[in-house]
Amino acid sequence: MFAVIHPSHLNGTIQAPASKSSMQRACAAALLAKGRSVIHHPGRSNDDKAALDIIKRLGADIISNHEDVIVESSGVNPIASDVNCGESGLSIRMFTPIIALAEKQITINGEGSLLNRPMDFFDEVLPRLGVDVQSNNGRLPIKIKGPLDPKNIEIDGSLSSQFLTGLLMAYSAKTSPQTSPQSRGPLEESAESRISIVVRNLTSKPYIDLTLDVMKKFGLNVPENRNYEEFVFKSEIRSRSLGTKSEVEYTVEGDWSGGAFLLVAGAIAGPITIRGLDMMSTQADKAIIEALSRANASFALEPKGIKIRTAQMNAFEFDATNCPDLFPPLVALASYCHGETKIKGVNRLTHKESNRAVSLQEELEKMGVHVETNDDLMIVHGGHDVTGARVHSHHDHRIAMACAVAALSAKGETVIEEADAVEKSYPDFFDHLTKIGANVSLSSKIKFHE
Repeated sequence: MFAVIHPSHLNGTIQAPASKSSMQRACAAALLAKGRSVIHHPGRSNDDKAALDIIKRLGADIISNHEDVIVESSGVNPIASDVNCGESGLSIRMFTPIIALAEKQITINGEGSLLNRPMDFFDEVLPRLGVDVQSNNGRLPIKIKGPLDPKNIEIDGSLSSQFLTGLLMAYSAKTSPQTSPQSRGPLEESAESRISIVVRNLTSKPYIDLTLDVMKKFGLNVPENRNYEEFVFKSEIRSRSLGTKSEVEYTVEGDWSGGAFLLVAGAIAGPITIRGLDMMSTQADKAIIEALSRANASFALEPKGIKIRTAQMNAFEFDATNCPDLFPPLVALASYCHGETKIKGVNRLTHKESNRAVSLQEELEKMGVHVETNDDLMIVHGGHDVTGARVHSHHDHRIAMACAVAALSAKGETVIEEADAVEKSYPDFFDHLTKIGANVSLSSKIKFHE
């Protein structure tokens, strides 16, 4: 799909999309929580659909309507011999340890760039927990056969916090009484135990805060967090599953990752108001507010949402090590900031849907924005004319959105190839831009004039 973006003046109010970070974690927690879970404001992205399909294959019954997703679960009881994570890095990293709870061998696969992402973590860690792992030289597909046996373990958290999220969920399932937060029942045939996961060099700590928050809201056993260096489960090993049922209601948060693109769009071509972004959220990408402040963007936190408008913006410095998904909207923002913006955390960009450091350099350079990298630092030379160009998404949803946002005040039209990459996380992105005044047209084919 091609998206053609013309210079636009935005005005209006838009609701932020549902957070796929929140939605996917809710799917995993609903599977493990046993009983009935009602998920309000569910996400509809491709990643969200992949998570729902995974828990269905792992035994959950799902009823979905426009406003809610209802999950009935008795735990991990696979009804299929394989699962497909689509292109979701979170799903493969979070669900693999959960799948390992089952005694049945299950093949885990994926699509697109996920096939090339390293999964050596599972080869190294899961066998230490009694799990048989067969991978394709550290790549997909992976064959997993449990059951996982929680043990004291030390892991490296430098590549992604998502691996830890999966282990925390799986450990919780083996130590949780599996009752609702309001009604803790007695355990059968249990023994006191203290199990810990020690983590070195943990990145993206706010995402672990989100994981622990979701676990708590679904009544799972939440470990003690000792400064993100050790997570201690003080409970009891469950020797056999219980028949206790519970009901949980959970509302998926508005997505700060998708919302960041809307906020930057407002700073470049507003004024607009974005609703549904919780300032108390534990999502890492809420840090976009700090970046906007440093850029001297004009915004206000109002009861109806965040109102943001155009203003003279200056270059800024920002550490995105713990929120690497902010790099694309930050580069789009920096393109309109006078001076050299310096963003730290480039080393976190290699194993995404694309190598985002390279993708951002290549595509923004086409639009007249000079972007360079120096070790872990990205430098954006902003404040000069941004020009429309023919760019490519690299099949990466965030690159497509960054180019679209940067195009809103560019000189001339911008054509984005493979723009349907946005379906992965924000399928309504172009529709939402149009609703607030962006001049956007979508087509399956387009004629280019040389």
